[in-house]
Amino acid sequence: MIKQLIGLLAVLVLAALFVALLPLMAPTELGPVTRHYVEQGLVENRGSNLVTSIVVNYRGFDTLGEVTVLFLSVSGAGFVLRRREGLAPTPQRPASELVQTASRVLFAPIVLFGAYIFVHGHLTPGGGFQGGAVIASAVLLLLLADRDRRMPHGFLSVIESFSGFGYVLTGLVGLAVAGSFLANRGVLDLGAWNRLFSAGVIPVIYVLIGLKVGSELATLLDTMMHADQAGEGH
Repeated sequence: MIKQLIGLLAVLVLAALFVALLPLMAPTELGPVTRHYVEQGLVENRGSNLVTSIVVNYRGFDTLGEVTVLFLSVSGAGFVLRRREGLAPTPQRPASELVQTASRVLFAPIVLFGAYIFVHGHLTPGGGFQGGAVIASAVLLLLLADRDRRMPHGFLSVIESFSGFGYVLTGLVGLAVAGSFLANRGVLDLGAWNRLFSAGVIPVIYVLIGLKVGSELATLLDTMMHADQAGEGH
């Protein structure tokens, strides 16, 4: 009874805070930077998804930092988990037939859907981080279906390194051609609005981000799944 009362009290407190903060969420006047994004984003980038133009072009350097943070996080987690040597492997129950069948049937469609998300990130909601996470979920499904399966870390490392290098190289090309790092205008043709081949280098960057995020998360999932077997090698 006491637990139910505490839970009800917590909900009431959160509801009161929400009601108190609701007036602060009213629309405000756009600042000069925000107004430029809204008014000139389509003209300068010709991408249907304005959020993509902001994240990958106007804030492209910040996005590079976010990708770097993810890489460092995955590397740190992998280092810590691989240090767990000498632990007895945890017995694993075989996956159910439903999970095994789902992994065989759904793996390819999930990967294809993840690729679709980051390839079309400049046209529809989504992008590199979301598409990479979807691809990693397909890898997780495989690992749940077969606990002894090992992901090819060498291949994933090549994809991760290539995509990260490609991101930086794209930025340097923009610096050399247009005078600013990760510049969009003047590097590739902006194309026609709402077409797949449009928005300049934005879709290229999103493809690289999707590959990088997907390979890094897949590596982390595999490392976590076999952390108690780290001493046995891969």
